[in-house]
Amino acid sequence: MPLDFTETLQSWRHHLHANPELSRRESATAAFVCAELAKLGVHHVAGIGGHGVVATISRTPSNRSVGLRADMDALPIQETTNLAYASKNSGVMHACGHDGHTASLLGAARLLADDQDWSGTVHFVFQPAEEGFGGAQAMLEDGLLERFPMERIFGYHNWPGLETGAIMLHRGPIMGAAANFSIILRGTAGHAAMPHLTQDPVQGAAHLIIAINSIIARNINPLHPAVISTTTLQAGEANNQIAETVRIGGTFRALTPDVMQQLETRIRELAEHTAKAFGLTATAKISGYLPPTINHAAEADLAAQAAQDAGFAVRRDLGPTMGAEDFGRFLLEIPGAYAWIGNGNSSFLHNPGYNYNDEILPIAAKYYATVAKAALA
Repeated sequence: MPLDFTETLQSWRHHLHANPELSRRESATAAFVCAELAKLGVHHVAGIGGHGVVATISRTPSNRSVGLRADMDALPIQETTNLAYASKNSGVMHACGHDGHTASLLGAARLLADDQDWSGTVHFVFQPAEEGFGGAQAMLEDGLLERFPMERIFGYHNWPGLETGAIMLHRGPIMGAAANFSIILRGTAGHAAMPHLTQDPVQGAAHLIIAINSIIARNINPLHPAVISTTTLQAGEANNQIAETVRIGGTFRALTPDVMQQLETRIRELAEHTAKAFGLTATAKISGYLPPTINHAAEADLAAQAAQDAGFAVRRDLGPTMGAEDFGRFLLEIPGAYAWIGNGNSSFLHNPGYNYNDEILPIAAKYYATVAKAALA
């Protein structure tokens, strides 16, 4: 890659890293993307599904089309990297590498704009609100596929621990389905010295948490991957009072919708029956559902072959993860494939010390462009 291209990718990424924005608030990020696309002379439309941006390059005579997608939002995490370009926004950080994803998709737009050896239509989808806020669904509801028709769609995520620049493509599931649960147990508050005059939700919560953690071990086929994590617990204000309510929160994940339904059903049943056993009432809410990201086999094979032909190190041997990604929502509508590109020996995602590896920026940009050309061919 030319030095000026690599330096441009890094300057884009460092700017985005220093100026992160949370889901549904990506106005400055979207404006930056639009400004850089304008400099490249690439037509684009903003405001799709919130702060989403779609850029388009079309060339005759082919009427084939393909989409390339990157996410733009950051996380509510306080950065601890001490980088020269660390976040300027307190408590907000690109701890998942979306700054690199956005920069590399801009790089792909530049590569394809300069490359005359292809025809058809490429749509560059800059998606907002990926981090649990339904950005893919919002773009679809705003007419993404009707306004920007595409036969296939491709994306990637940087992957810490995978060797730098290696490209992993799965046939089938790559990322898990995910949903959040919130359970409120209500009892009767009273003096801690007289528990017989109360209905204690803390005792009920202790038993419920144990019961929820038994779902995987005793209700799910051990050959079907799944996970439940109880992550939040709030109760009481005084050591000498039995509280009236306890709030329990967490997440559950699986690789198939059927197992997700099993998990949801058992969480609701256990909340209801455990509450009844302790004289409590329970309210269980499920939210933030994301479908599993399941690659289409033909598109995964196409992307792997294109990457291999371009000289990249391609792997097909890793298992999926229970980490969730709303790219899977696009794959329910049109064929496509999602890749991992190795970030090397970095901190893992959502860690305050994480940093996207600049070395993979030109690799990711070229991967995008290479796969787009292969799909159009």
